[in-house]
Amino acid sequence: MRAYYLYMKIITDYINYLRDNPEGYWFKRKLYGWGWTPARREGWLVIGAYLIVILVLAVRVDEATAVEDLWTSFFIPLIAATALLIAICYLKGESPRWQWGPGDIDRTK
Repeated sequence: MRAYYLYMKIITDYINYLRDNPEGYWFKRKLYGWGWTPARREGWLVIGAYLIVILVLAVRVDEATAVEDLWTSFFIPLIAATALLIAICYLKGESPRWQWGPGDIDRTK
């Protein structure tokens, strides 16, 4: 039961961290690690669009027969979509840095 309360506190802290967004970032820094997490509706829409692109590419792979076709129909578009996702996160999100928990948040940005 104690673990349940610990998990609930972590989830509550995480939700409060995402809601504390006066700048209106689409993506906020992850609380643990390096990178971003969606903080607003627009960020979730970008992630959803990225997942749809991956699904469409995966369906197209089924049609590819040769290895050369696999590169042009899957790997190159996947790399381009991932680069676009990272660029959007960088432009519409907080500057990324390593942090480990709510106590490690830099309030001065």
